[in-house]
Amino acid sequence: MSIVKLSDRLTRALLVLAAIWAFVLTFFIIADIVGRSVFNSPVYGVPEIVMNSIVMIVFLQAGYAIRSGAMLRADFLAQRFPPLFGRIALAVGYLLGAVFFAMILLGGWEAAIRSWVAGEYEGEGALRVPAWPTRWTILVGSALACFNYLLMAYLDIFRPEALRSATQQVASDTKGENP
Repeated sequence: MSIVKLSDRLTRALLVLAAIWAFVLTFFIIADIVGRSVFNSPVYGVPEIVMNSIVMIVFLQAGYAIRSGAMLRADFLAQRFPPLFGRIALAVGYLLGAVFFAMILLGGWEAAIRSWVAGEYEGEGALRVPAWPTRWTILVGSALACFNYLLMAYLDIFRPEALRSATQQVASDTKGENP
């Protein structure tokens, strides 16, 4: 299995995980709303769970957004250049994206380890939510995003036809065009 296919499978798996968690999260929110409105008693910990979950969902989906070509980029600018310079401009953008996620990865490493070792929690009172899953999800998502940006830069420079077909394949698989 090639590294491109492995990356695509991993990003899709994390996308599915994020979608499932977002679906489950809706039930927490509904239970909290009903509890507050009907029973005048909220479900404790829902704000902390939602706060951490939103961050986790975003970082679980980042790798897929990059691989599918859905991440924000300046195509309009690259299309105004001759093909070679346009590819180089996109590759520079990919490299800047990799640097951005690498900075998140390097900057969050110590905090994630401290969070795990110290047993850091969010919230007060009846329900406290562990903070380490969010911190580690940020690291994993950033590592995958960084890797995918580097992969996209490599494909854009050395195998542009593979980049276009891989991006189209990832996008069509998501839309259900390929089983």
